[in-house]
Amino acid sequence: MTAVPAGRSLVRIGPANLLVRRRSALVAAALVAALAVTAVLSLSLGTPYVAAVDVLRSLSGANTPYDLVVLDLRLPRLVLAGMAGAAFGIAGTLIQSVSRNPLASPDVIGITQGAGLAATVALTAGAGAAVIAPSALAGGLLAAAAVLTLGSRHGLAAQRFVLGGVAVAVALRALTEVVMLSADPIDGLRAQIWLIGTLAGRGWTEAAYLAVTLVVLLPVLLWAGWALNSTALDDDTARGIGLRPAARRVGLAATGVVAAAMVTAQVGAVDFVALVAPQVARRLVRVERPPMLCAALVGAVLLVLADLAGRRLFAPIQLPAGVLTAAIGGPYLLFLLVRRRRAA
Repeated sequence: MTAVPAGRSLVRIGPANLLVRRRSALVAAALVAALAVTAVLSLSLGTPYVAAVDVLRSLSGANTPYDLVVLDLRLPRLVLAGMAGAAFGIAGTLIQSVSRNPLASPDVIGITQGAGLAATVALTAGAGAAVIAPSALAGGLLAAAAVLTLGSRHGLAAQRFVLGGVAVAVALRALTEVVMLSADPIDGLRAQIWLIGTLAGRGWTEAAYLAVTLVVLLPVLLWAGWALNSTALDDDTARGIGLRPAARRVGLAATGVVAAAMVTAQVGAVDFVALVAPQVARRLVRVERPPMLCAALVGAVLLVLADLAGRRLFAPIQLPAGVLTAAIGGPYLLFLLVRRRRAA
């Protein structure tokens, strides 16, 4: 009979046996419930107000008078916010686990800035809307390649990876400012809105793109969830049990930056979700490294709430979701810095 460690449960799926941490399962279930409640609120609140029971009836296909508002106007934006937040949470988990640094995230190591620079160049050059997302994706991937090149000499070193990313981020942000200052004021304003990060005017097209991306990455993410277990080991220990730590770190980091670049290309530079979500999930589950599933759920809840608050706090004026996430993430970043200083 298989011995089950304390705090874990044995789940049988066909011929396979999986060890599941009970607290992780409970936290994930609570986050799913929180996401469901948040989703109903997002579909309900607004002008016009739709009662929760009518929201549920519309979602069930009962042909209510509110179908246009719920299904056509609010649901696409809600689905996009949930998927984008989950993707940011996954990207932040991978990057922070590889770097072993809770301050590392796509918006800190240059991925967001690369996408922002490319999108700004496209917007200020008068490119059509269809060109913006591919340009941002290309810029994010190029920035990721630069960061990985700087950090992967003789194997991906955590400190060099983060410091190289910060240097790339600063340089790309400076270039973005130069492009905006030399652009037409109207084009510069469009670029500024994109750089803040907003879900307004986006819907099923962007959500479908993210869905395809996550489905394609699913096998890699399943491997990443298993491979993250070895990130806490030092290199000698990992090699002693037959692992290749350098190759794993490069693979995990590449997966994280690709996910971050793809989601940033669709919703803009929504900062701090990838920074906050993994650390909140880690504290909820009380584990050493961020749990990827819980981080994805926390990211989804955060971005849905930020988008809802942006729509309703100053209605009829709508604030970009990136403004609200920055309002949350800025103080949290200061908290992490103070906590690390006290620990040191």
